[in-house]
Amino acid sequence: MILVFGGAYQGKLDYVLEKYNLNKDDVERCNVGKASLGFDKKVIYGLDKFVYACVKEGVEAKEVLVENLDKLQDKIIICDDISQGIVPLDKDEREWREATGRAMVALGKMADDVYRVFCGLATKIK
Repeated sequence: MILVFGGAYQGKLDYVLEKYNLNKDDVERCNVGKASLGFDKKVIYGLDKFVYACVKEGVEAKEVLVENLDKLQDKIIICDDISQGIVPLDKDEREWREATGRAMVALGKMADDVYRVFCGLATKIK
């Protein structure tokens, strides 16, 4: 498994597509309104949106990811880093931020490689 994270609009998806010679048909896009993941494609993009849907449905995203670890082993997971900036006043948004952090910590520990992308440039963390 490979985890790629960074701020919004920092070129994470473009980096992954270029580095791994993939195209947009290889990408499963997470949806804010859907607390489930598709495992058919090589790239899972927008993990933060999946986590938000989980928060709204009262599901712990980290648990879903750990339960499906066998299906994630050959995937590239892309997540916006929402841990920076002012702590949100809205309860759901605070929980989303915390749940995303928990999910990323778990994935980071399990991943073979972890990259942070900033300004389109990747730094290998692990």
